[in-house]
Amino acid sequence: PIPVVVDTPGDEPCSEIWAVYISEAEKYDKALVDSWRGNMNGMLIFAGLFSAILTAFIIESYKTLQPDTELEVLRYISRQLANPGLPPVPPPPTNTRPSRAALACNILWFISLGLSLASALTATLVEQWARDFLQRTEMLPSPVKRARIFAYLYYGLQRFRMHAVVGLVPLLIHLSLLFYFGGLVAFLIPVNLTVAYLAAVLLAIISIVYLCMTVLPLVQFDCPYKTPLSAILWGIRRYSSLFVLRRFPSYSRKHRTALQSPHLRSMVGAMVETATVRSDKREERDKRALAWTMKSLADDEELEPFVVGLPNCVFGPQAWSTSKIRQPH
Repeated sequence: PIPVVVDTPGDEPCSEIWAVYISEAEKYDKALVDSWRGNMNGMLIFAGLFSAILTAFIIESYKTLQPDTELEVLRYISRQLANPGLPPVPPPPTNTRPSRAALACNILWFISLGLSLASALTATLVEQWARDFLQRTEMLPSPVKRARIFAYLYYGLQRFRMHAVVGLVPLLIHLSLLFYFGGLVAFLIPVNLTVAYLAAVLLAIISIVYLCMTVLPLVQFDCPYKTPLSAILWGIRRYSSLFVLRRFPSYSRKHRTALQSPHLRSMVGAMVETATVRSDKREERDKRALAWTMKSLADDEELEPFVVGLPNCVFGPQAWSTSKIRQPH
């Protein structure tokens, strides 16, 4: 049931202001929740297919954990057939310990399956939380009450690290894939060493590429590649820098300018500062962007506001007034 809430006296004059806030908050929150839903749907499909494939491998691999008594039984039967006069002697106990490769394979694959199922469960919960968030923000018709509910719930998302939980889902899937490839190498060792070595080389190449995509956005802020571990490494880097500033005052005074760089902020904040700070590279990017705009505008109606704004962009806001003063009468 929708709760009945009476407006507080004095809220009505502020309804127009809060209506503007609701309009902007709805756009932002809807885009945020839609992106979460889209990501979680893809994660659910991938986790489901991957778990099904991994289960088929586990069905075959777990058999290697059980002792193989068929060979000893066949030897016992052959001895009895060759010497029927001998009294029956029970076969000797077999070695029940599985090989190290079998243990490693099954451990890695069961961990991989657990991580995959955990990612699917988390993705399902995130979708449910996203729907619940939008539903609770639309319970009341009053603009003032809705605005305050918007703010209350959104700051709750920030307080309880909802964005970190959403980023945990792809991290679980990536770890699950890593354990799967490791288990695949262990599974192939007793089968064929050549194939196992090829799989190990492939795993090493994938790991190196993944590591590069993780570290690269930490030093190049315009890099489009990023993994869930990038944010974790960024946080470690940030807190370690803050620790240096607080723990070693003499060192931090000497190198405070270097340590208080964009690396101490969020990745997005560092990207924004690097993109907007005055520099030769920024000027070059501006020139290339304006040149591309000139080439892409085809109609005169689209070109007119661009040409009108060029003097202010190049010479400053006083360009038109100065040019008018210098014109001959």
